[in-house]
Amino acid sequence: MKLTAVFILLVGVVGIIGSAPIAAQENIQASLLADIKTAQLNLQRTQKSVANERSQLAKKLRAMQDKVLALREKTAVTRRLADENTLGLSQLEKRLDGWRQQHNYQQNLLTRFVRQQHLSENSAAAASEILQLVASVQSTLSPQWQSQSVILPSGIIQPVSVLQLGPLSWYVDDNSAGVLEKTANGLKVVLEFDGAQQQGLETLKQSAHGSVTFDPSNSKAIAMAQHQESALEHVSKGGLWAVPILFFALFALVIAIAKSWQLFRLPRIQALSSLKLQQLLTQKTSAAAVAGITGVQKSLIQIAHGEDNVSHRDDLLFNCLQSNKFTLERWLGAIAVVASISPLLGLLGTVSGMIETFKMMTLFGSGDPEVVSGGIAQALITTELGLVVAIPALILNALLSRRAKSYYQQLESFALQISQLSAKNIQPIAAPVTDTTQRASA
Repeated sequence: MKLTAVFILLVGVVGIIGSAPIAAQENIQASLLADIKTAQLNLQRTQKSVANERSQLAKKLRAMQDKVLALREKTAVTRRLADENTLGLSQLEKRLDGWRQQHNYQQNLLTRFVRQQHLSENSAAAASEILQLVASVQSTLSPQWQSQSVILPSGIIQPVSVLQLGPLSWYVDDNSAGVLEKTANGLKVVLEFDGAQQQGLETLKQSAHGSVTFDPSNSKAIAMAQHQESALEHVSKGGLWAVPILFFALFALVIAIAKSWQLFRLPRIQALSSLKLQQLLTQKTSAAAVAGITGVQKSLIQIAHGEDNVSHRDDLLFNCLQSNKFTLERWLGAIAVVASISPLLGLLGTVSGMIETFKMMTLFGSGDPEVVSGGIAQALITTELGLVVAIPALILNALLSRRAKSYYQQLESFALQISQLSAKNIQPIAAPVTDTTQRASA
């Protein structure tokens, strides 16, 4: 505002000066300069006071911000403590509820046990009877050898020394020792020890100290070991449909061996440049030059030697290639057929086995899971055999077909290289020898 007033004053003074005399103009100019200086001094004082006030306000603002931050930290700490107190209280309540549930569960178990054992309803009497029962159970868990009759592997029932520890049982006889299993007919020998295992069991019987071997799976591992079968037994479970699958597997194996012997004994196709091939097909080269070339490649060169007509020569080359292609690809389709038909035969055997399983379930019911699971396992054996035969047959067919195709392509390229030569460059090698012979006879 002050600057605006000074500007207006200057404008007015300029107008007055323009209309006043020169002496008056100088006086007015001097007074105006004095007013301007005074206004500048006032402006500087005002700016200094504003700067001072701004710095003071900034200090106050910084102090207030520090107080706000300190209050925020205190609030966060207080809120955290409150949350921890609330959380700790909820955790204690949950733990207390868990203890109450555990107490109720244990109380129900004890009550049920007392009722099952027909013990006294009095808590003190029930507790003493439970302690006596526990002591009797602990006494049975100590190593105590008893004479009992067991079923030996030979089927003979004979009394031997038996040690029982919970569900585990061992026996020691004069000449043998091993593991027993409880069956409906009594104790039966499921595993006989020998060597160090038998010696450890005999030492345990004599001195009450020793190490014994046991099955932690409660005779399941022993049962699995006893049910291990050979490959022939496994295949024989496939039934009637395993026979054609094995026949096709043998058929494909014989063909694969024969074709592998044929394809990998083929002579190597020699790569010849156009100049070298032209030299072989002209009179400059004798028949000894092609002695290193064998097989179908040599036959192609001989065809080119013996035929001057280009069209007829190309037909002969094509016929030779087709004949060789038939020889290379012969019987490979049989392996592909085996790879396709084996899974179908396996599926047919599986369906037949499932039908038999359902018939057994109809007759004897499905209460026994061994009947159902055993029938399904036998039914799936044919599918397994079909896949075992099909996968290698498919791989062998791919490898042998690729080998035959690669060899035929090399022969085809060589025949095409011969076909591209001009007719005048193809002359029989034996022609000069024939001319010489005719001259000599003449």
